[in-house]
Amino acid sequence: MKITKDKKTAIIFGASGLVGGHCLQAILKEDAYTKVLSFGRNLLPISHDKLEQIIIDFEEMKAEEGRIKGDDLYICLGTTRAKSGRDGFIKVDFDYSFDAAKYAVMNGANQLILVSSVGADKDSFFLYPKTKGQLEEAVKRLPFWAIHILQPSLLIGDREEIRVGEQIATKVTSLVSRFTDGLLGIYTPIEGETVGKAMVQLAQGIAPGVQVHTSAELIKLVEERRLIR
Repeated sequence: MKITKDKKTAIIFGASGLVGGHCLQAILKEDAYTKVLSFGRNLLPISHDKLEQIIIDFEEMKAEEGRIKGDDLYICLGTTRAKSGRDGFIKVDFDYSFDAAKYAVMNGANQLILVSSVGADKDSFFLYPKTKGQLEEAVKRLPFWAIHILQPSLLIGDREEIRVGEQIATKVTSLVSRFTDGLLGIYTPIEGETVGKAMVQLAQGIAPGVQVHTSAELIKLVEERRLIR
């Protein structure tokens, strides 16, 4: 079943990234939304009647908290330790993401749709899964009506930045997945476009509470929607 409410406002953080860009495109095509607020450091090379772009200093997000207001919040923020350093990674992947969620729910947002990662674990020894896990645990305590946490594996798609290690791992796991008939399970590589589309589909459901979604589930969700159409 789908939520029947229309004229909703969507909020998105991280629309300049691989998943975020596809998510924004899917949001703009979704009839349930009549307004889309995109928060980012720079303007995106896109225009649409529904879209309002808001330039924001993430270090001063509190100054913009009153504008982080809508029905569904999409968080696709993310960086790498190699690009931003340890502290910068934590700021983007935890601090900025949590602040966005906190201010949105304070302003009445009903749903959070968050891109996390496979292997997220707050008790992990490694920085990446530990930070992702800590964010998951933190947002679960916020009073959203529904929280969808997506845990994709390696992402396939064109990025502005080149991540050599990720590209190699994706090629290897994609090859393995092809010859093992999906036995990689939660580690199945997934197109960034599939994740973006799945985010918007999940937000139109009527299942309350916290729900966690793996790559395999997201691929199945989008494929079923394609077949129905």
